[in-house]
Amino acid sequence: KIDCSKSGAMVIMRTVLFAVAAASLEYAAGFYIPGVAPVEYKDNDPVRVMAVKMTSTKHPLPYEYYYLPFCRPDKLVHRPENLGEVLRGDRITNTPYKLEMGKNVTCQVLCKREFEEKAVKRFRKFIKNDYRAHWLIDNLPSATKLVVDDEATYLHGFPIGYEDETKDSSTNLFNHVTIVVKTHRTSVDSVRIVGFEIKAGSFASKAYSVKDDNTCTVSTNGGQIPKPMTLLDPKSTPGKQEVIFSYGVRFEDSDIAWASRWDTYLHMSDTEIHWFSIINSFITVLFLSAIFGVIIVRTLSQDIAKYNEEDDDDVEPTGWKLVHGDVFRTPSHYTLLATFTGTGIQLLGMLVVTLMLALFGMLSPSSRGALITVAVVTYMLMGLVAGYYSARMYKTMGGQQWKSAAASMALTFPVIVFGVCFVLNFFLWGKQSSGAVPFGTMLALLVMWFGGSTPLVLAGSFFGFRKEAYSYPVSINQIPRQVPTQPWFLNGPVAVMLAGILPFGAIFIELFFILNAIWENQFYYMFGFLFLVFIVLVIACSEITIVMTYMQLCAEDYNWWWRSFFVSGGCAFYVWLYAMFYFFTKLEVTDPVSTIIYIGYSSLASLGFFFLTGTIGFYSTFYFVSRIYGAVKID
Repeated sequence: KIDCSKSGAMVIMRTVLFAVAAASLEYAAGFYIPGVAPVEYKDNDPVRVMAVKMTSTKHPLPYEYYYLPFCRPDKLVHRPENLGEVLRGDRITNTPYKLEMGKNVTCQVLCKREFEEKAVKRFRKFIKNDYRAHWLIDNLPSATKLVVDDEATYLHGFPIGYEDETKDSSTNLFNHVTIVVKTHRTSVDSVRIVGFEIKAGSFASKAYSVKDDNTCTVSTNGGQIPKPMTLLDPKSTPGKQEVIFSYGVRFEDSDIAWASRWDTYLHMSDTEIHWFSIINSFITVLFLSAIFGVIIVRTLSQDIAKYNEEDDDDVEPTGWKLVHGDVFRTPSHYTLLATFTGTGIQLLGMLVVTLMLALFGMLSPSSRGALITVAVVTYMLMGLVAGYYSARMYKTMGGQQWKSAAASMALTFPVIVFGVCFVLNFFLWGKQSSGAVPFGTMLALLVMWFGGSTPLVLAGSFFGFRKEAYSYPVSINQIPRQVPTQPWFLNGPVAVMLAGILPFGAIFIELFFILNAIWENQFYYMFGFLFLVFIVLVIACSEITIVMTYMQLCAEDYNWWWRSFFVSGGCAFYVWLYAMFYFFTKLEVTDPVSTIIYIGYSSLASLGFFFLTGTIGFYSTFYFVSRIYGAVKID
């Protein structure tokens, strides 16, 4: 015989898995929101090159492009950025590069500069820290093509220079760029831009031969390649150093369709790792589900049946039934607990809405900063939902001062975030990094907080407190029961550390790709995989918390309220540890300010993850405890 229900469930699970993965792959190839239209270019139409910023994996502080003394246009024009772009450190400006559609340029002098010692030192520092420049053409980011083992890969941006390890560790500046623009012809007289590559070169000033029209040629002086533009150390060679900046332009026909032009940037070479992440996550959940099934389906069912058959006059109750009169006793600091769970609901709502929009292709990388903008706005709007559930849980636990509870809910997490970010912003301002949030943007965020999120939390709390409190299936004894000595593995810190390992094990591989996207300026686009991992995380947090709570109740410890929150949120500690591991093994950061920035932002993210997962475990446990005590006969 075949169990049709199990067979059907497996078929449905496989169908959902492949459907979501297929959706993720599909949207990786065509990431465009409705209303985004291609730009048609005709021959000799101007093509604007925009500078975005400079980034490095060694120093995770972005800088505005003109922080270094590159050639500037006659009038510097900043393009208005949205909230997400500002928070990412993007400062989009025009450049002096002049491109005309279809017109190739071999070598054109952009400008001649004489660098003072201060400028040379700054350039040398940025080159040694592996900073890369990021440009835009037709909203496409620049990329550098690398061919390894006959396979082409693309790096975001292009390096501003390099260190020649074979020549006394000389520091060479890339003062020449060849701009490769790939076009797809849609009609006889119009084309669309479908690719943007940069090929950087380093040529000494003496190698240039400049004509009256500023066109140039580069001489090799009998060598295979021209001598590089070496920036000499001002300590050993003081004085000014002359640099000639030049560029070339090459337009290439391409068969790439406009809707697929992001494939170059979103090319997924690590599909197997993502699938391994999914398999790892599902194995973790299957392991937890097996334990959960044994406890819930067998042990708990037997307990309920036994308790309901017992005659209380003859048999002394044992196990978790003993604490029925104390299991819903109001926990200590219940206002703070309601605040934490409300914050978790607000973050959970933000994450779900943002994930769903991204999953269906509404948050494409072509809409720069859209992901962060939507997340911030959604967090603000979710204050209404968070306030409602926080106030209702607060009322359930016996609270009466709903206004003070709502104020705590509206202020606690935002105050922590604003406080930490404000302090970190001083470090970014001191470093003149474009990652520093401008004062105007900070005021806008404060207006969104006080004028949007806080009133919504208060409104939600008003309606939530008016709603009837959750009912308890059993009454509460007047005298608290004494809690016996607990086994070592059920002690608070030990239980939190042990329980946090399994949920973290389900997400740590995907966490690596997320950290790469954040700190190495990469595009994260596999939202189908992320959605599956998120579902696994929710299941893992719920099951492990319920199992630990059941064991705690069997040991006659009824203080489960705070324990359930911390047990489920314990995986946030491992997320923070993994972020530190990533920092020391992947980023190669040596600057103390960059270290402070990384630790500060990682700690904030881990704190938010703690509220999120803690809330999942808390509500799962609350439902579980209510159900099991409602299923037994208690006089």
